[in-house]
Amino acid sequence: MAPSPDIDVTFAADELVLRLAALAYLARFSAVSRIHAKSDLRLYFYWCTDQHLTPLAAARTEVERCTRWMQVVRRFKPATVARRLAVVAGFYRTCVIDGVLDRSPAEYVRRPRVSNEPPTLGLSHPQFEAPLCAARDSDNPPDFALVAMLGLLGLRYCPPVRPQYYGGRSMRRQHRTTRGVQEGHKRLGAGCTESAFRVAIGS
Repeated sequence: MAPSPDIDVTFAADELVLRLAALAYLARFSAVSRIHAKSDLRLYFYWCTDQHLTPLAAARTEVERCTRWMQVVRRFKPATVARRLAVVAGFYRTCVIDGVLDRSPAEYVRRPRVSNEPPTLGLSHPQFEAPLCAARDSDNPPDFALVAMLGLLGLRYCPPVRPQYYGGRSMRRQHRTTRGVQEGHKRLGAGCTESAFRVAIGS
C-alpha cells in the first residue's frame, strides 16, 4: 500500500533512522496539522542538507544558525520563525523520548518574541455584525448609533459617556465631529463621516 502523501518523508534523504524519526514525530499529528508540521520540518532538513549537516548530528549552534537564516535570509515574521522552531524542537524532543538522541540540540534555543496582540487591527464583517445586531435590538436607541459610529469610523472600543454629535463642520478640517467624555473625565474628539453622522442623529 502506498504511504499517505501527508506523511511522506522522502525529504529525509536516504537515512533510515532519520526517516523513522520523522515518521514517529509526524504520526503524532492529525491530518491537517501533520501537513503544516511536515512543511516546517522539511524546510529545516533542506537547510541542513544545504549546510552539509545531518539533522540527527546537529548541535545547538546549528539550530541557532538556522534561526538566523530564517530571520535574515528568508525574512520570516517572528510568529513564523517561532512556529517553525517549535516543530524542530518537537522533532528533537520525540527523538529523545524514543532513545534516538541523548539530548535535544534545540532545548535551549531562544525563540523570537511574539506579540500577544492580534495581527488584525479591526473586526471582520461577521465579528462586527454580532454587536451591531445586538445594539439594534436594544431598548436604548443611542446604543445602535454608538456601535454603528465605531464601525464606520474604524475606531477601537473605549468606554464613552454622554456622546454628543455636532452638525456643524470644523473650520480647520471641514468635517462633522463627535465628542465624548471617557472614564476619568477625559474628553475625546474624532472626525465623523456623513454616514456615521446620519446614523447618530437618526437615533
